[in-house]
Amino acid sequence: MKNSFKIILASAVLVLSLNACKKEALNLTPTNDVTADIAYATPAGYKQQLVRLYANYGLTSPSGSDNSDVGGLNAGFADFLRLFWTSQELVTDEAVCNWGDTGIPELDNATWSTDNQFLRGLYSRSISQITLVNDYLRQSTADKLASRNITGADATSVARYRAEARFLRAYQYWVLLDAFGNPPFVTEADEIGKVNPKQIQRAALFTYVESELKAIESDLAEPRANDYGRADKGADWALLARLYLNAQVYTGTAKYTEAITYSSKVIAASYNLNPSYANLFKADNNIGNTENILTINYDGVNGTNYGGTTFLINAAVYTSADAAGMVAGEYGVPNGGWAGNRTRQNLPALFPNTTGSIDKRGVFVGPKATIDAISDPNDGLKVTKFKNVTSGGTTPASLNGTFSSLDFALFRLAEQYLIYGEAVARGGSGGNVTDALTYVNRLRQRAYGNTNGNVTAAALTTDFYLDERGRELYWEGHRRTDLVRYGKFTGGTYLWPFKGGVKAGTSIPAYRNIYPIPAADLIANPNLVQNTGY
Repeated sequence: MKNSFKIILASAVLVLSLNACKKEALNLTPTNDVTADIAYATPAGYKQQLVRLYANYGLTSPSGSDNSDVGGLNAGFADFLRLFWTSQELVTDEAVCNWGDTGIPELDNATWSTDNQFLRGLYSRSISQITLVNDYLRQSTADKLASRNITGADATSVARYRAEARFLRAYQYWVLLDAFGNPPFVTEADEIGKVNPKQIQRAALFTYVESELKAIESDLAEPRANDYGRADKGADWALLARLYLNAQVYTGTAKYTEAITYSSKVIAASYNLNPSYANLFKADNNIGNTENILTINYDGVNGTNYGGTTFLINAAVYTSADAAGMVAGEYGVPNGGWAGNRTRQNLPALFPNTTGSIDKRGVFVGPKATIDAISDPNDGLKVTKFKNVTSGGTTPASLNGTFSSLDFALFRLAEQYLIYGEAVARGGSGGNVTDALTYVNRLRQRAYGNTNGNVTAAALTTDFYLDERGRELYWEGHRRTDLVRYGKFTGGTYLWPFKGGVKAGTSIPAYRNIYPIPAADLIANPNLVQNTGY
């Protein structure tokens, strides 16, 4: 079913027009030569417009990978996943990049400014998606459907599309909630272009995202009953579980019991661990894989951009063999290989060598684990986790031998196992240590290929779960959020190389637990107040 909803640029003419310097920000409306009455004239039209909403995650513009529909940002940087990954990984103990592009060194050093182009890009890309969803929802009300003679089963289908659109908006507001705390806020109920968007406070945005996810649950497809790559109840529950796990950070009130409730819903649904950890990150990870809950779908020929998994693969390897022996062709990108991203030594240190027990999740190569100079491409091990190669060893078609067809999981079952366990360890009700231990050891048995890596219940401390999340979920866009939840992202109790711009690492102030509202939007919208400290 992968190709039934594959995000393909040619079939989804994105109608995005967003510049962070534009005054209207969230009130911008999509415009092109096709009017809404034409675009939404039929049930098929509504589905096609839904495709465009999903396409906004995997593409950078309606005119190819060399263009960006996010104003002021190089097209190569403008993909959602690349921006999200950068904001979640480069600022932590898991990754570092030796490129000198404006904004990257200050992320490497956790010294970003209010004008950082990558943070501004993530903010703008999220607002872009919210803008598109708001327009879709205005066009899919009961009155609009009736005026276009869309009734019966067709109207029921559109109701499901509408629920999926609301999920995508809730997810994007979660990104803003987690990263920026107090963003501008607009829904389909607000008049377009009349007034500047108002700012919502973090706790209120948490409540909004929570209420949206609960409101749409009954209208979404059952877990794994939708087209591949489309949101269903499983995705809804997974996002709620993640939201609740971080509730104390977002609102000051812990909701670990709720995290257990919703992670349990996912665990009890029709998902199963993939027998092979490595195959989760190969180009045929859509086939027979019931671990992934919701993916961003990539196509190395028809839906290309320089972000997504193309970025994750190419930025870790060279075109020809480097000191680590990594060759781009072995990773399915024979003409790619940009060589920039590596680990800091903290990450491979989570995978100690134990006699008779090797954690196969730790796939690192290179001559030197330590980072003495960020600019040295041989400092820090490279990650071989993501490959544009199938589980059978073949390389799928790739435009110019550079682009990836590896799909990226926004949610997968393993994360829900770890949410359940951590929430139990933190005192949430409704779960138990016995089940938590079962879930952890399922992950570790897959990782080791045997029971040598199994742990006992006594090991299941909260700190254990931070480390286990690092081992299971590294480079998948979780680390900054995890370190903030554990109180280790800022301050000086936990250090990594070049944290705070110092080789040995140093304390950074607590206000950096959230990112700044981009300076350009503050100038454009007088309703916005900068986050404390910036």
